Amino acid sequence: MISIVNIPMAIPPESRPKVGISACLLGEKVRFDGGHKRDRFLTDLFGKFVEWVKVCPEVEIGMGVPRETVRLVGTPNSIKMIAEKSGRDWTPEMQQFSTNRIPQLSGQELSGYIFKKSSPTCGMERVKLYQPGTPPSRLSRGLFAAAVLERLPLLPVEEEGRLNDLELRENFIERVFAYRRWQDALAASRSADALIEFHTRHKFFLLAHSEGHYRQLGRIVAQTNKKSLAHAYDGYGRIFMEGLARHATAKTHTNVLAHMMGYFSKKLSAPEREELLGLIHDYRRRLIPLIVPITLIRHYSKKFRVTYLEGQVYLEPSPKELMLRNHV
Repeated sequence: MISIVNIPMAIPPESRPKVGISACLLGEKVRFDGGHKRDRFLTDLFGKFVEWVKVCPEVEIGMGVPRETVRLVGTPNSIKMIAEKSGRDWTPEMQQFSTNRIPQLSGQELSGYIFKKSSPTCGMERVKLYQPGTPPSRLSRGLFAAAVLERLPLLPVEEEGRLNDLELRENFIERVFAYRRWQDALAASRSADALIEFHTRHKFFLLAHSEGHYRQLGRIVAQTNKKSLAHAYDGYGRIFMEGLARHATAKTHTNVLAHMMGYFSKKLSAPEREELLGLIHDYRRRLIPLIVPITLIRHYSKKFRVTYLEGQVYLEPSPKELMLRNHV
């Protein structure tokens, strides 16, 4: 039987996820007007747990600060980035920059990327596209962001504006740390046992996001002796990240909590069992945050020495200081 070790509470510097980010969000004065768009959650809290990789496509292709504003012009199938006043077409420079820069970023093993919303280079979605004869529509992506999404399909990505939504924030950050763990697994000695252990530790985490993806991954793990390890790892990584992109819900979390409770339920007294069931029910009704029943499950897992549960990533998939599970 493969042993499941406790999850370390601290992240060593060498294991901190590297996250690409639009430089203006860190307070860099690289905006067209010489200003910035510093995001304090990113700089003051999240930044304590990741290593930033700053990128400003406009500056890096030589547009300067301050600079003339640009916008996306054309049709969804033929988009150009044009300077508003001079009419200069910056599309070739941006395309060449993307071709050169994205492999560099890939080589740095990014675990996530945060884009500046609405930017004609970095907007992830709903960027204004100016089409002849019609009002601008929010149909496009920034040119650089679109290239990143196309060439790094497994990479967790978000916009800083969407991170104000606590559920989107939780999903993104948990995917960043999950991808970092997967990258560490790829860098370690690969074996069928190592893949089984990784899958085992992530069981309840995956079930909270997508039971279907969890079962697909289980089939891959079960067939590691029949197929090459390289094939198994490639398929596992893709489906793993696809599954985590599905948002966990109060219903799926409730199912996971009840399942975990089953590992020690018979050891609880009647009042203890009633209390935990009541907390799970209150969470399902969104009366209390998820962290409340999870804290009690973690307590009982340690009290009754349920090693299998103690090793589950689900109990702490990201640093507790980020308080991602503290909202109702």
